Amino acid sequence: MAELQALLLNFLKAIGKYRWYAVAITWIVAVCGWIVVLKLPNQYEASARVYVDTQSILKPLLSGMTTLPNLNQQVTFMRRTLISRPNVERVMRELDLDVKATTAKQQEAMVDKLMSEIRIGGTERDDIYTLSYVSPNPELGKQVVQAFLTIFVEGSFGGKKQDSEKAVQFIEDQIRTYEERLATAENRLKEFKIRNMGMLPSEGADYTSRMNSTNELLNQARLELAEAEQARKAIRRQISGAPAAPGEKPLPAPVDPELEARIATTNKNLDALRLQYTEQHPDIIANRRLLDQLLARKAEEAKRPKTAADPGAAYSPMMQQLNVSLSDAEARVASLQARVNEYSARLTRLRSQGAEVPEIEAQLAQLNRDYQVNRDNYQKLVERRESARLSGDVSSVTDMLTFRVVDPPTAPLLPSGPNRLLLFSAVFGAALAAGLAGAFLMSQLRPTFLSQATLRDTTGIPILGSISMNWTAEQTVRRKRRLLALGASVLVLLGMYGAGVATILVRPTL
Repeated sequence: MAELQALLLNFLKAIGKYRWYAVAITWIVAVCGWIVVLKLPNQYEASARVYVDTQSILKPLLSGMTTLPNLNQQVTFMRRTLISRPNVERVMRELDLDVKATTAKQQEAMVDKLMSEIRIGGTERDDIYTLSYVSPNPELGKQVVQAFLTIFVEGSFGGKKQDSEKAVQFIEDQIRTYEERLATAENRLKEFKIRNMGMLPSEGADYTSRMNSTNELLNQARLELAEAEQARKAIRRQISGAPAAPGEKPLPAPVDPELEARIATTNKNLDALRLQYTEQHPDIIANRRLLDQLLARKAEEAKRPKTAADPGAAYSPMMQQLNVSLSDAEARVASLQARVNEYSARLTRLRSQGAEVPEIEAQLAQLNRDYQVNRDNYQKLVERRESARLSGDVSSVTDMLTFRVVDPPTAPLLPSGPNRLLLFSAVFGAALAAGLAGAFLMSQLRPTFLSQATLRDTTGIPILGSISMNWTAEQTVRRKRRLLALGASVLVLLGMYGAGVATILVRPTL
């Protein structure tokens, strides 16, 4: 601790020895620095705040119908690309800032300077962005901020609309290409069907399915034909009176139509009487008895064998009915025979085409597949074109992305810089530090021993004694005057600092 105190004391003594150098350096640095600070031009900061509304009612309404733009990403992109060289050059041309540049190098320097001075701030969370620019001319600063604000707002519509138009143009070119492909595929399919008419699969059935289906129909027709022929034989035997073949179920004998009519009439009368009377009524009992007699007669006639020896059998109603049934059976057998012949011919024709039809079906499937692929792509492109157009229209609607200028750019009346009070104080502190540093440097350039201890420590020789300085009266007076002049110079310097601070506070636009 003692060593530190001694070192500090020696430092103060050294500065005190060269105090006039310290005061002179302090005065020179302070006065020159203050003059520079007071001569600095005023800087005016023009700014504007804009709110970007990315919440639109069109989002839920158009969801699923078209591709909606990512508004937050779009705003972020505009913010990051606003201070770009093309935009800065555009602002300079609009405000005639590039007229002062006579060479390309000067123009590049002006562009770089403007890019470094323009500021954009804000957060995506609040959607409020601030544009600011510092310029010696307040009106120029306002114009620059307004120009960049216009680019920021216009950039949200022009770029998206141009991208949408390019997308629509690209899709339309692809649609024309696929139209040609689709027309070519349709022509190939049409010509192939014309060349192979009659050998193509019908209703989606291939060759194997048609073979199986035709074979099934042929077997069914043959079975029905056999049944019809057996029924025809049975009717013929019944007409001729021949016994039924073994295992063959005989057909029921025809019944007298007059008897059938009487049975039907009796049933009708019996139903009408039952609606009015009970089962014990005499009329109901009589009609029921009559019905039983008619049914018994019908059963007897059905069991009675019919012989061909009966000369009047051919003219009886029953024989006539059997003849009618035989005619129907003959007609059915003929129609079924025609059906069997037709199915047999179809099956024969399909078997003869067995080596050719599968190849034709494979070619048809390939043509249909190519046509379907082109058709699906064409329809998708048409849908995408409409979606792209709708997306472009949506992007150009101002309601999708609304800009609200919260604080419009204005020409500031008071300067925002430089901070003369801070600079004035900094110059004063730097001047004091320069004065002390200059005095210490002089003490190091012209070293002297300021105490016995320093001399003893440096030389290593013991000090026997020291002689004190005796000042005369005249020297004492001169010494006091010098001290007063030193104090006055320091006080004047402090007064100048105070006057400068007061002037800056009273007149900030100095």
